[in-house]
Amino acid sequence: MNDDIVALFIPIILFIVTGIVMIIWMFFRSREKQMLIEKGFTADEIKAIYFRKKDNNTLMKIGIIALGFGIGLGIGLWLEDLTSKEFWIPFFLFVFTGIGFIAANLIGNKLKKESV
Repeated sequence: MNDDIVALFIPIILFIVTGIVMIIWMFFRSREKQMLIEKGFTADEIKAIYFRKKDNNTLMKIGIIALGFGIGLGIGLWLEDLTSKEFWIPFFLFVFTGIGFIAANLIGNKLKKESV
């Protein structure tokens, strides 16, 4: 297949798939609300379900995870250059991203306990 045609279809397919996902999400969200109303929930109960207290530390958690990913990528690239072995990058990506998830969870739980 011609590369120009493939390059033309990539953004078109991207927008079509994004639109389909958004329409399906809105459909199921409205269907969920209809089912709650049919079950006999009051307006206050529905608000309590949809408007729960959100976690204020989400950006901090994402930052910690991204930092772990970046450190793992940097160390993996550095060790790959030193040793000419290709397994360092995925190894350190998984290790440091996992450490980032664990650290974000521990710090988030600590901050949640302090705020309560």
